[in-house]
Amino acid sequence: MIKATINEKEFELEVLSDSQVKLNSEIKELDVISLSSEKKHAIINNKSYSIEYVSFDKEKKIATIKVNNNSYQVSLKDKYDILLKELGMSNMANKVVKEIKAPMPGLVVSIDVKKGQEIKAGDSVIVLEAMKMENVLKSPVDGVIKNIKAIEATTVDKNAVLIEFE
Repeated sequence: MIKATINEKEFELEVLSDSQVKLNSEIKELDVISLSSEKKHAIINNKSYSIEYVSFDKEKKIATIKVNNNSYQVSLKDKYDILLKELGMSNMANKVVKEIKAPMPGLVVSIDVKKGQEIKAGDSVIVLEAMKMENVLKSPVDGVIKNIKAIEATTVDKNAVLIEFE
């Protein structure tokens, strides 16, 4: 069983076969044609739907799909996610990162953040030059910059702490 949340409305979904699903305890007959790996055409209870897979965030378990050209974000929870929530352990999967370390020795070319700045996962933090290549180090998590240990135009060793998070 899978719990899917779309626009704050929760659905229970169980795939019974290629042509049947149980949606909120009601069996639905499906006729699905695969147009490509990302596009499907489905007829469900005599209604036609054009379905397109857009993206999937594995960590957050959120899929973005288009149904008849309307975009939807679908949050998915499998039986293990539901069990962890029931046991009060659902927040244990969240990443806790307190610092960013240099992945290799190199020269700090630029520091793209300031102390106290709020950043999102994927934001550029530092540019590190190693082996004549510039490497953009990005934040692995959302957070606030607590301390900047790196200094521009200086060299750092591998595993040196560059940035600390609150």
